[in-house]
Amino acid sequence: RELSQMDAEDELDLAEMEKLKNTERTCLEILEKYDFTEWELMEWSEQQAIFNFLYDSVTLTVVFGPPIDDEFFAAHPSRSIMSLDFESFLDEEQAPPSSCLVQKLIFQFIESQGCWQKKCPKLCYLPQALFDISLVVNRCRILGDELEFLQRWGAKFQLLETDIKDTEVKLLFSSSVAFAKFELTLAVSHDYPSAVLPFRVQTHIGDIGEKEIAAVLSRVPAGHHYLQRAVTSIHQNLLQGPR
Repeated sequence: RELSQMDAEDELDLAEMEKLKNTERTCLEILEKYDFTEWELMEWSEQQAIFNFLYDSVTLTVVFGPPIDDEFFAAHPSRSIMSLDFESFLDEEQAPPSSCLVQKLIFQFIESQGCWQKKCPKLCYLPQALFDISLVVNRCRILGDELEFLQRWGAKFQLLETDIKDTEVKLLFSSSVAFAKFELTLAVSHDYPSAVLPFRVQTHIGDIGEKEIAAVLSRVPAGHHYLQRAVTSIHQNLLQGPR
């Protein structure tokens, strides 16, 4: 009887361990999905700190001022910040259009914030600034991945062409089954994908226009992989056959 009780307790312990392992796995997946630490520290000295973002294509140089009396940061005397300077190292002539768009959106965000030194006058504000930049870099990087996916696999969704011009994405759809050919132009900004994208439609063949696209896109919520989900929804709802 004692043995069977011990066996039962062992089984319970094993089940509990398995449950904890599953919980840990789920937590790690969530952390990985929402990890916005997009920066890499390249240098930290008395004079400055240098951070790289997005495969070393964006650099932030933070120039330190004198220590601040009676203020500490990470167990060291805090420092005032004299300037935060961003620089792009992307070769726009060699880079794919999706990378150029991502870079444009990141710098659109940087410029929209005004004077970074006012936002970040001393060291204790730097982690929040790095987080804010990382969040935008993360979203824009994922948008770049989505665009590359559509350029490679667009034919699966009756997508003939994905063209990028400035901060607009033009998607040319064509379906002989649905007797339709139209161009959907989406305007993207640095807050993608937190808001639904403004769009316009040019119809070449058939009767799919702004009204039909608006009806489909109204059912696609903003959020992770919005562009891919929007394309999939258009394909499923409008291009599978006669409507």
